[in-house]
Amino acid sequence: MLSYTKGYKHKEHFRERQTGLKILIADDHDLVRETIAAFLLAEGVGQADTAATLSDALTAMAITRYDLVLLDHDMPSMNGLTGLIEALEVGQGTRIALMSGSTSRELAEAALQAGAIGFVPKKMASRTMVAAVKLMANGDAFAPIGLLKSDVAPGAPLALLTRREAGVLRGICEGKSNKEIARDLDLQEVTVKLHVKTLSRKLEAKNRTHAAMIARNGGLH
Repeated sequence: MLSYTKGYKHKEHFRERQTGLKILIADDHDLVRETIAAFLLAEGVGQADTAATLSDALTAMAITRYDLVLLDHDMPSMNGLTGLIEALEVGQGTRIALMSGSTSRELAEAALQAGAIGFVPKKMASRTMVAAVKLMANGDAFAPIGLLKSDVAPGAPLALLTRREAGVLRGICEGKSNKEIARDLDLQEVTVKLHVKTLSRKLEAKNRTHAAMIARNGGLH
């Protein structure tokens, strides 16, 4: 396993060293996992560890408490969703997202139903993937809206939102935390939390991910 931090690179090393998000990327392709790790570090993630096999990933998870694990569905020994379920058991509450080179609605929905925090197609743009990773690491589920069955109708009542609420919603769509949104909009974090609560009520959104889905369907830019 490779462990990356800002400015440092250690091989076969699992110890915790820094503050910030800790992410594990498990993929059997060197270029894929190293590229994702580099993107995450460039966007402010504190630690991005990598593993080449499911076994290595499980070992890392038993030693380090990660904010999010990205697990490649197509790695050898994954056996479909069996590897995901095993990782969820080992992680004991660790958020785990499934990655795949194929974009199948059935696979995305099955992964979420099995307990994954999200489903990430490898073909996603790097900035979009980073935003999705931050969203999931903060506890919100993620999957591309086009892959999921959705009961969200176009033309949702976005007009009911105030200008400030719309700004907060844009931040949610970008995968930002309340703290990041507060900084961008020059607001107190408690104020952002209040806006999230009120805009969710207006949109009848179940959570932040649902609110983002409604925003995208409604054409919020």
